[in-house]
Amino acid sequence: MSSITLVQLLGGLSYATTLFLMAAGLTLIFGVTRIVNFAHGSFFMLGALFSAHWLVHWYPDWADSAWLYLLAMLLGAAVAACAGALADVLLLRRMAAAPELYQLVATFGLTLAMHDAMRWVFGNEEVFAPRFPTLRGSVEIGGELFPSYQLALMLVGPLVWLGLHLMLTRTLFGQRLRAATEDREMLGALGVNPRPLMLAAVVLGCALAGLGGALQLPREPAHLQMDTAIIVETFVVVVTGGLGSIGGAFAAALLIGLVHALSIQIFPQATLVLVFLTMAVVLVLRPQGLAPGRLAAVHTVREPAQVFGGLQLGRPLNTALALALVAACAAAWWGGPYWQTLALDTLVFVLFGISLQAMMGLAGLVSFGHAAYFAVGAYAAAWAHLHLGAALGGALLIGVLSAVAVAALFGAAVVRSSGVYLAMLSLALAQVVWATATQAVAWTGGDNGLIGLRLVSDGMRPYFYVAMVALVLAALAGLRRLALSGQGAALQALRDAPMRAHASALPVAALKYRVFLYSAALAGLAGALFAAHKGAVFPSAASVATSVDALLVVLLGGVHQLWGAVAGSTLLHMAAALLGRDLPYWRGVLGVVIMLVMLLSPSGLLSALGPAWVRLVAGLRRWRPS
Repeated sequence: MSSITLVQLLGGLSYATTLFLMAAGLTLIFGVTRIVNFAHGSFFMLGALFSAHWLVHWYPDWADSAWLYLLAMLLGAAVAACAGALADVLLLRRMAAAPELYQLVATFGLTLAMHDAMRWVFGNEEVFAPRFPTLRGSVEIGGELFPSYQLALMLVGPLVWLGLHLMLTRTLFGQRLRAATEDREMLGALGVNPRPLMLAAVVLGCALAGLGGALQLPREPAHLQMDTAIIVETFVVVVTGGLGSIGGAFAAALLIGLVHALSIQIFPQATLVLVFLTMAVVLVLRPQGLAPGRLAAVHTVREPAQVFGGLQLGRPLNTALALALVAACAAAWWGGPYWQTLALDTLVFVLFGISLQAMMGLAGLVSFGHAAYFAVGAYAAAWAHLHLGAALGGALLIGVLSAVAVAALFGAAVVRSSGVYLAMLSLALAQVVWATATQAVAWTGGDNGLIGLRLVSDGMRPYFYVAMVALVLAALAGLRRLALSGQGAALQALRDAPMRAHASALPVAALKYRVFLYSAALAGLAGALFAAHKGAVFPSAASVATSVDALLVVLLGGVHQLWGAVAGSTLLHMAAALLGRDLPYWRGVLGVVIMLVMLLSPSGLLSALGPAWVRLVAGLRRWRPS
């Protein structure tokens, strides 16, 4: 083994410590509260920013003492713990009974709110903390230098794992935590209130995240992009290790840290791709992860079985809603170029949302990386136009076929997965597509993207606009027809009673595979239309943010509502457009709106409006003019 390889491996083990601190905190919160906390990266960033400002701006003398420097790090962890307690009281405990997807969206809103709050408190600038006292030098290993601080950091992970293991197995508090995960009602019947235990789990988990952020300071500056940079790989570690397993998270952190280090040495352009491919291989071979533990003993909260909403509205009301959509789009067209662009953005994401809704609403299949098909469709259409001279129709067809081809390969590999594991595999695919778009410069243009598309000329723009409205209406009609068909009934049976569906000899794998292809085709079409509308495609089309936007569109409107994607896309784009004009912290306001929607109407806005509409219609039917 060469010396540089040994140094790289040690760097990977050092990075694994950070991943484990994050993954252990996330696992602890999920195991006890059943909350999938997407905002966990925000507490990591809060610990780093608070400690950095304490050492650099508020009390710089502390940076000269090792004990005071360590105390500043612990203060960052304490602040993250306090913020976690506040988040639990205001949001997390109120979402405990909601399905995991709604928890994910609510905590994403918390991420937006915390990000803008920290930007307001700490500012936009990076903060470079000084090196840790007494560990500022390096040690020679095989003729190469390795930072002393990173060598010491490698000891933190095993110590934290040992401490958590002893706490959970040897203390009364730990035994009660484990009991709360297995039978919360029985624990309450024995006279133990589970609520303080859940709060303690959140506080401890957020403290670990804050400590992980603070420990990064001697290695890298604190900045406002730390949350999204760490949370994706944290989910990779948690899912690879097995949901609810502290030991599994420790093993997965070591595995991912070593893969990260080796890929930097061997193939640095594909580091993220190799990390996600590692997770994908593990989940394909072991769908429950390396070591699913006792903290995952309780079944996950499922949404109550329900029919696909909006079907009972009838043809007259659906026709009226379609006419209202057409009228709104006509008003946007006459409003000028700004409103035309906003309307087209909304319509594209309606199509994108419907593609995800077909999977989630009918079959219960969750995707955290649906942007993969959107991006493949966009890039394929753009490439066909620029290099093959394809016109709009040909480019759209190539975009759809390319997305279906990717889905055919991916679906064949993961069709037996479900739940969070399927969601993370889809996220892995999206990250592979994103990394390919960034690195394959000869094909995709890299960060510069594919620009100069002339798929829609100025003369074609009115017809393109009309065609977009027609496509959205056709997609809604197709979704309704699918939901009412025998295949739709079988998909809903698979969603609501998977064991009974297997026992009834339904072709479960074939049904899941087929809806995968349907969904990918529509997502690829949305991506190709997006490329035609914008005249350019960039790697952001495959980013995590794009996948989250699709989830927001579906869940804000209502995943089981026929018109949910229309309502969700309209709310998301109108809120971003109107708030973004005058509010510098509009993303934080949008995050608060998202949290309120998930708290007050977790099944979406249309689910909340449904009963009111039924009462209104019943009242009108009873009323007769004299």
